[in-house]
Amino acid sequence: MAGLAGVGLLWRSSTTSLVPLTSTKPSRGGRRVSIAVRNAISVEGKSYTLQKSEEIFNAAKLTDERFSFSVKELMPGGVNSPVRAFKSVGGQPIVFDSVKGSHMWDVDGNEYIDYVGSWGPAIIGHADEKVNAALIEALKKGTSFGAPCVLENVLAEMVISAVPSIEMVRFVNSGTEACMGVLRLARAFTGRPKIIKFEGCYHGHADPYLVKAGSGVATLGLPDSPGVPKGATVDTLTSPYNDLETIKSLFDTHKGEIAAVILEPVVGNAGFITPKPDFLNGLREITKQDGALLIFDEVMTGFRLAYGGAQEYFGITPDLTTLGKVIGGGLPVGAYGGRKDIMQMVAPAGPMYQAGTLSGNPLAMTAGIHTLRRLMEPGSYDYLEKISSDLVNGILDAGKRAGHEMCGGSIRGMFGFFFTEGPVYNFQDAKMSDTAKFARFYRGMLEEGVYLAPSQFEAGFTSLAHTSKDIDETVEAAERVFRRI
Repeated sequence: MAGLAGVGLLWRSSTTSLVPLTSTKPSRGGRRVSIAVRNAISVEGKSYTLQKSEEIFNAAKLTDERFSFSVKELMPGGVNSPVRAFKSVGGQPIVFDSVKGSHMWDVDGNEYIDYVGSWGPAIIGHADEKVNAALIEALKKGTSFGAPCVLENVLAEMVISAVPSIEMVRFVNSGTEACMGVLRLARAFTGRPKIIKFEGCYHGHADPYLVKAGSGVATLGLPDSPGVPKGATVDTLTSPYNDLETIKSLFDTHKGEIAAVILEPVVGNAGFITPKPDFLNGLREITKQDGALLIFDEVMTGFRLAYGGAQEYFGITPDLTTLGKVIGGGLPVGAYGGRKDIMQMVAPAGPMYQAGTLSGNPLAMTAGIHTLRRLMEPGSYDYLEKISSDLVNGILDAGKRAGHEMCGGSIRGMFGFFFTEGPVYNFQDAKMSDTAKFARFYRGMLEEGVYLAPSQFEAGFTSLAHTSKDIDETVEAAERVFRRI
């Protein structure tokens, strides 16, 4: 089981230098326009530039006749998900062009070892040949039927056989949608209104969950979101993660009112935070005694910590589970499932309504089936355990040698580290991290060709495509960055 390791850290002045470059590009009228490139950097004799990313992001119309607007004029903040905007780490957001295996390439031609994995789905590596071949065949039959297809049955059987808590499953299109559905289901089944969530845990952007949330909400330092009425969150109770006493107190105060406790069994949306040894078992006992449901949000941890998810890894079976990411193999997907007596409440079997136009579409089902088949191969999770632990231990050791304070850990294909001495047991502990220091480290690693999540409050992911060479090169890059910053 993963533990937390502490090291000590000290920052030094950067030796990275900005290189003033200019680029001359033809304008739409034929004039040549000089563009200052602020994102060209020299690192130990190597040139690293984000010229094209900057032009596309801020002045796309000058670089390609197809673009007539700045990205920021087309999309809020220039992105379709907030953490991609690099607000917490600074610098130019990167526009990517292609991915393969454990690597990514941006529009400037820079190559990166990737530890984001599309935020979790790419557990067997990007653009896997077998998955791609299966998708091409599926495409020939059509992208969406809006009706049942046999592939739904195949993936449903695989999920039910793998995840201990799931006896029946409903496919949806995202993790957010799965968490919306499971909340309504828990309330419908129990006849109770209130839920308990944990500070720093993120369960998508549905109104009831945007209370002390993690992920991009934590990254950007946002308060509870505008546009969420009090009525939507009045029945949402919160507790620090790893705090059973607060949970007991909430159940005592709200006897017979709590429908469910929902949590990330291993937190990934406030950084990588593992449960204390008695925490998950304590939640299981408390919810059973009260008649409330226990929900594991395994959108991140499902099929990543073990083939049966965190519930298999820790040996704790919840009543309901949400899934996403891995089960779609890189295509939009989500799912919720659990005990059959609960799931039979879902329409059309029961009265709890939920529907989706693209739910169970053949492309997502195909990618999920072939991804799970690869994960079933012997040794898959042992390999993920080794490369993740080698990566984290290497980075923490490098930080210690450079005199920095850090802590971190890993389980199978999921890892994280904080710029604080630790240990980190909850979101309050995580917020003790030096986020400015993380930002400098992050930008330094980009310059070295390593792509990490652009936030101190996000977990990282490894894949079966990562090699020992990838890990060694990443640790060596971290050593160089630690010396510079």
